[in-house]
Amino acid sequence: MKIVILGCGRVGSTIASVMSREGHDVTIIDQNADAFRRLSSDFSGKTIVGNGIDEDTLRRAELDRADAFVAVTNGDNRNIMSVQLAKVRFKVPKVVARIYDPIRAAAYAELGIETVCTTCVGAGLIRDKVLGREFSTFEEYLRLGITNASMEGEHERR
Repeated sequence: MKIVILGCGRVGSTIASVMSREGHDVTIIDQNADAFRRLSSDFSGKTIVGNGIDEDTLRRAELDRADAFVAVTNGDNRNIMSVQLAKVRFKVPKVVARIYDPIRAAAYAELGIETVCTTCVGAGLIRDKVLGREFSTFEEYLRLGITNASMEGEHERR
């Protein structure tokens, strides 16, 4: 599988290293060349210094040939913009964006953009660990964020 990843922070470098080790064709993009030092020593993919919402950068990454695109920068807006470009302009079959804000994650999911809200997943995992529960499902963790966000909105209206 050909995978393009935007963002070579802790999460992006881990995904890239694991997928490369599993034999996938991985290209990772980051604006900072120093970020690539986070990649494992056995990473066999391609690194590109550039902006992930720039079409020329995405062309250099051969996004038009990718089976999947993952956006895991530290910015929700950049992640959403890049996955929309990947999905609409480059016709990538599988796109996933990491989103921190539960409200945005839910809204984008309703628009058909696959998101992973690490805020919700992390909170749910920690809750289950503290309470000694079995880990729940991904969907349940996402509902925690949606429920919390709707309760925040309720408090603001009062």
